[in-house]
Amino acid sequence: MKYCYYVNTKQGSASVHRFSSGNTLPLVQLPFGMAAFCPQTADGNIRWYYHPDNRSFEGIRLTHQPSPWIADYGAVCFLPQNGLLGLDGEERWSGFRPEGAVLKPFYLRYNLLRSRSIIELSPTERCASVRVTFEKEGDNYISFHSVKDNYGFTFDPESNSLLIITDNQSGNDKDFLEYVAVIFPENSVDTEGILIHSEDGIEKGTNTGGKDVAIHIKLKNKVTEFRLATSYISFDQAFISLEREIGSKDFEQIKTEAEEIWEEYLGRVQIEPENEKQLRTFLSCMYRAFLYPHKCSEINEKGEEIHYTPFDGSIRPGVRYTDNGFWDTYRTVYPFFSLAAKDEMRQMLKSFINDYRECGWLPRWLSIGERGCMPSTLIDAVICDGAVKGLIDREDLETALDGMIKHSRTNPPESRYGRNGAESYCRLGYVPYNEQKESVNLTLDAAYGDWCIAEIAKILDRPEIEKEYRIRAKNYKNIFDKETGFMRARDRNGNFRPGFIAEGWGRDYTEGSAWQNSFAVPHDIEGLAELYGGRDALIAKIDELFDKKPVYEIIGYDCEIHEITEMAAADFGQCAISNQPSFHIPYIYSALGDTEKTAKWVRKLCEEAFSAEDDGFPGDEDNGTMAIWYIFGILGFYPFCPGKPEFIKGVKQVKKAYILGKEIDINKFEGNVIPAESIM
Repeated sequence: MKYCYYVNTKQGSASVHRFSSGNTLPLVQLPFGMAAFCPQTADGNIRWYYHPDNRSFEGIRLTHQPSPWIADYGAVCFLPQNGLLGLDGEERWSGFRPEGAVLKPFYLRYNLLRSRSIIELSPTERCASVRVTFEKEGDNYISFHSVKDNYGFTFDPESNSLLIITDNQSGNDKDFLEYVAVIFPENSVDTEGILIHSEDGIEKGTNTGGKDVAIHIKLKNKVTEFRLATSYISFDQAFISLEREIGSKDFEQIKTEAEEIWEEYLGRVQIEPENEKQLRTFLSCMYRAFLYPHKCSEINEKGEEIHYTPFDGSIRPGVRYTDNGFWDTYRTVYPFFSLAAKDEMRQMLKSFINDYRECGWLPRWLSIGERGCMPSTLIDAVICDGAVKGLIDREDLETALDGMIKHSRTNPPESRYGRNGAESYCRLGYVPYNEQKESVNLTLDAAYGDWCIAEIAKILDRPEIEKEYRIRAKNYKNIFDKETGFMRARDRNGNFRPGFIAEGWGRDYTEGSAWQNSFAVPHDIEGLAELYGGRDALIAKIDELFDKKPVYEIIGYDCEIHEITEMAAADFGQCAISNQPSFHIPYIYSALGDTEKTAKWVRKLCEEAFSAEDDGFPGDEDNGTMAIWYIFGILGFYPFCPGKPEFIKGVKQVKKAYILGKEIDINKFEGNVIPAESIM
């Protein structure tokens, strides 16, 4: 069976700003590849630039965008043109026949009606092989366009190379540049016919720069294969990567190799499905599981791994990964990698810990540099999960512990770093709402992070630190209101915020209300149950959550955010499976011993909220988090508390399941807990 041919790379891409069915892109890249490519169909919005229903094609975009909410960086767009040459998307777009378009993990193909041409692409880790076929000879061009910010285009006739440089980014990373080298075959370019294009018009030339610019490379032949290489370091480094990854291989060889790589990754977890719909959904989710984080280190001429450092602009040794938000991904992505991508996860953990050495703070939300767009330091859970599973060496773990202790005690110099409200949390045992927004989530995440620190201190034999943070890990109790049965915000004097509305979204809660965010105590679910009066009382509260209509009030936002709309559009009560805070809620039943209720709701959610279709997710997919939630759901177990070497049992929804060739039969385990070592 060819796994790639069951994958719909467009799964979740039928999304708009106000309603997400995934907010995904149909990326053509290798697993964790540095260079990704995507069709651009809409120029009007720099972030939402692809939609599967569009009949327009504006080019293939070299992209690194992890989410439309974060935006792109280092982007370049290119497409074949002839006749009237366009500059912006509105001028240059071409119609195409959707039935003739091919989008596979390893291959892209579009038949463009306007230029009567076909463009194809297959990727390597940092490069790509591209083939352009025109129907007729004549004034045929391959055009390269700016996307946002500043660009430079220079054609070098001696090497038949187009050199592109851009500072396009969505953050404030020091001295960031992307270098793109495009190498054409000998005698394939009409150098006298190269045109440069700006808002002032078109003229002959081989060099242009600025914003809103393009260069049109005139091709001599009907069929041209060219190679594209990328670097964050230099043009020389781009050429080194090109020689190492492509060399003299032709397009078909690169395509075959890319397909083989994807087949291996997609086959790391195998299922005997209940039906073909389930198989297509599963394999489409497996594809999404291995896209992020993106590798952003490169291999120099000596074979050494090096990387651009966004914190000071230097080039340093070692591996680096980016394009990942830990608030989202800690819940499912890294526990999954500990099963299906252990070698890669070791390198990712080394990368994230090395960021602390280079920056002084452990990362929160990386897109080249630190974006800090979500609260808290859930990197704590990622490191703890890797540590208890033996994926971090002692030296790195000691460095990580230093970084975790630092952000647990010290207010950061900028809000994008560390734990917001850390010093008040240390003093009061909670983050007060009159100092920080989303204070309930900040407090709960800090308590969980403190538990993670205690676990790592135990591994490293630091008893005093372990003791201190075991106590701190109980701080979630400080914001529990017995009268309402919810976690609530307190001020500096210990008073609950007046005018409580359980269905009120925002203000003290992150992308949710008290219903979605009051049960985020994965490290001590038994202690949470005691606050409610025991196991049965907490189960009754979760019953109430699922039974309650998905009503809401907006109290902390200026408008209705899309996560609200998505929760209300579904029929899962107050379980907003459209967003990460609700991911563990169906598994609370099983964590408390009632596996049947978990099985009921997880099956319902998997069958009704997920599919392989273009609208196949119930909300933002977020770098593999939602796809892997589905994968765990049908396999029948879930990482309820990353950092504990165990999984909580659900119900197996497939006939058989295998991880790295080993059959996983959850029914052989008694009780509700599956030891991680029995699956790893």
